[in-house]
Amino acid sequence: MSFNKLTPNLMVEDVAQSVIFYRDLLGFELLMAMRDERPFDGLPAAGDKPLDWAMVQRDQVAFMFQRRDSLSEEIPALAGCEIGASLTLYMEVDGVDALHQSLQGEADIIRPPQTTFYGRRELYLRDCNGYILALTEDAESH
Repeated sequence: MSFNKLTPNLMVEDVAQSVIFYRDLLGFELLMAMRDERPFDGLPAAGDKPLDWAMVQRDQVAFMFQRRDSLSEEIPALAGCEIGASLTLYMEVDGVDALHQSLQGEADIIRPPQTTFYGRRELYLRDCNGYILALTEDAESH
């Protein structure tokens, strides 16, 4: 038996807003979206019925976003849970400092780039749903 991939499915209030955050600020691509259990191309226009689920990816990192009511119906144990989490989503990237510069004034930076005692350069930011993203690279590549 092997574990081959991890793709978090994050509970969100607004799937389209989440896609826009990850696409516009971090360069992710929308792979697929669903509404009413059917594929939906692109993002809905203002006033349209909201998306239930979407998946984005950049390089080897992917996220799924699922609207609170849809995910709670699918997994009742999540009903009543708060959005956001007591965890960090730790991603290896290239160019932490350049990414930090590009996010100035655009994202909620909760810890600017710092070099850790264990040899990593790390930047922490909060996404539009309250999830904490840790963006990291080997400090020697800095």
